[in-house]
Amino acid sequence: MGTPKNLAILGATGSIGSSTLDIVRRFPERYTIRSLTAGRNIERLALQIEEFRPALAVVQEEAGRDRLRSLLPGDLDIELLWGEDGLAAAAALPEVDMVVTGVVGAVGLMPTLAAIDAGKPIALANKETLVMAGEVVMARAAAAGVPILPVDSEHSAIFQCIGQHPRQEVDRLFLTASGGPFRTLAADRFDTIRPEDALKHPNWSMGAKITIDSATLMNKGLEFIEARHLFDMAPEKIQVLVHPQSIVHSMVGFVDGSVLAQLGIPDMKGPIAYALAYPDRLPLGLDYPDFTALANLTFEPPDLKRFPCLALAMDACAQGGTLPAVLNAANEIAVNAFLQRRIGFPDIYRVIASTMTRHGHQSRPNVEQIREADRLARTMAGEEIQKCNA
Repeated sequence: MGTPKNLAILGATGSIGSSTLDIVRRFPERYTIRSLTAGRNIERLALQIEEFRPALAVVQEEAGRDRLRSLLPGDLDIELLWGEDGLAAAAALPEVDMVVTGVVGAVGLMPTLAAIDAGKPIALANKETLVMAGEVVMARAAAAGVPILPVDSEHSAIFQCIGQHPRQEVDRLFLTASGGPFRTLAADRFDTIRPEDALKHPNWSMGAKITIDSATLMNKGLEFIEARHLFDMAPEKIQVLVHPQSIVHSMVGFVDGSVLAQLGIPDMKGPIAYALAYPDRLPLGLDYPDFTALANLTFEPPDLKRFPCLALAMDACAQGGTLPAVLNAANEIAVNAFLQRRIGFPDIYRVIASTMTRHGHQSRPNVEQIREADRLARTMAGEEIQKCNA
């Protein structure tokens, strides 16, 4: 088996981080934990630290670091940091062999770049990194020789289907989407949707933000942009298909008309384990789909009139520049406002669309220009939210 792989897990207390730690528990001879990060779930992080004994832990705020220190045994040998610099340190820790980016949102960009600059392979679950700065990130990773292995189930499926096929043989990507909890809900009832309704995903168990994104289909829009960069595929060669059963995780079309699909039950441990062990596969013991119990596997085009957030993302992808970062920032602010009951469900789209309209498009931006666009978009989105309530 050899020496265990040392992991940094960014976003350890979230859905991806927790599932990753479940895999580490099952395969302690293959993986050890060197750094863990979390946002504000200090109590859960403290329990993870006591179990996995990393060398470094990072939280979002200085007060959270002090709270974390108070929860840990005094004789525990660990460095505690906070903020963006702490995240970068966790990702670039010298003894780390792979970084799992399980954080949600724009916060994932800078530690991912720090990991690339430090030569660390990345298991990428933070789609916002490539949404915001796909060209910059992929170019820097290529220059550094750093592999980026997808953890999103759809991108992992595409990665597995492409396999060793030459890039010129790949003609089309088919991204599947469950359609979320409102796939069949009449559009005139969207005004009645409450946060607790939108958080009831029919197939997947995920964090609050990504679950709302799935309900608006923005999550598929972000994955559309991510796929464009991750696989260097023109937007017109990427097709979204609504697949309510969530058994086919995505497909790849080849120049000879053949299509390869990757199937499995809806469980993120599969794609996480594939990224961690690549090119090996771990014996996870997950169930296979019960094909005899499936009445059918259906596919349908997304309804862009009822779910216009997906159309916004496709447009941002086509235009490029700073617009995808603006889309992402406005979406983060709008989703948070919806979860706080400050705006309605249809207002998520309205806030994002208005913010994108106000933004001055900038082509071929560098990292600092992308971050500035992100900052300005958050301010604009906040102003648009106030208009919703005026």
